[in-house]
Amino acid sequence: MRQDVIKLGGFVLRRALWLGLALVVAIYLTIIIANMGGALDEIRKTEIRGDVAVSIVMNPANKGLPPSVLQQMIEAELEREFDRLGLNQPFFPKRSFMYLWNAISLQLGRAEYLRSDAGSAQVRLILLERLPTTLVLFATAQLLIFFVSLFAALLLSRRYGSFLDKLVIALAPSSAAPGWFYGLFLILIFAAVLRVLPWGNMIDVPVPEDRALYALSVAKHLILPVTAVTLSNLVGNIYTWRTFFLIYSSEDYVELARAKGLSVRGVDTRYILRPTMPPILTHLLLVLITMWMGQIVLETVFNWPGIGRIFYWATQASDTPVIIGVIVIFGYLLAATVFALDFAYAILDPRVRLGAGAAAR
Repeated sequence: MRQDVIKLGGFVLRRALWLGLALVVAIYLTIIIANMGGALDEIRKTEIRGDVAVSIVMNPANKGLPPSVLQQMIEAELEREFDRLGLNQPFFPKRSFMYLWNAISLQLGRAEYLRSDAGSAQVRLILLERLPTTLVLFATAQLLIFFVSLFAALLLSRRYGSFLDKLVIALAPSSAAPGWFYGLFLILIFAAVLRVLPWGNMIDVPVPEDRALYALSVAKHLILPVTAVTLSNLVGNIYTWRTFFLIYSSEDYVELARAKGLSVRGVDTRYILRPTMPPILTHLLLVLITMWMGQIVLETVFNWPGIGRIFYWATQASDTPVIIGVIVIFGYLLAATVFALDFAYAILDPRVRLGAGAAAR
């Protein structure tokens, strides 16, 4: 027992180190790309020079001063501003590594243009303000997809070759289209033509004061985006999981359990669901990660005020701190998901061995 715990601890430590290294490299490359290798700093310097020059020259208090004095004032103000923003330091290597450390430690700094609804420029507060709305949409869609896919796949695995099974196989390629693609058609049909559902946003205007009416308003606005995400993933999940269930349902030990008279629910729970959990978990978590960044376009289509929407605004405004902040959160989410996946495999799948010695045996 003690040896197994030591092996598990070593496995966890190795995976954490490798994932940490991959995360650091990915964040550093993101910083370089977002800053265009330091070229964005020069653009910002040019913008600052123009703003400072205009503010000093147009200041009524400076009217009548000689051009040489105005130039000295401009240079002094530029030096203070560059020093405040750290633009007087070279991008490579000092500022790039400073950005890296701040990103890893989640000291995301201040946004350059965007603000939170409360007026804060702190990137952390801007993202935390938007995160719950993304999670509401994301969690609702994923819970619906997971449970419907699970029960539908189990049902189809017991009705192999039926009309419904063939229909799912025929519709499986429909999951190749992203959620925002279905969202455009749903908006066109139910919002623009039929006018029975709102086309976007999260809440009615004016905002309902009653909590029950507020919840109903959010639920109404969730229908179209959740439906879009579901259409994009449901059939593909059912087909994939149904295939897993079919593979394991033909094993000898499953046939033996059925011959002994075990109930259908007992066979599904003990002999089919349990061994299929690792591949199902893999598929589910990787889909979650893929959809996380897919939310950017989906939230833009539905004007949903979440992380994806703020990322779109940040890219339009070239707000580098916010862009890096969203990427950092995504990187941490991806690393945590892969780590959790490895850990779950080590626990759920007895065929996984934690070390060369165990593998050799």
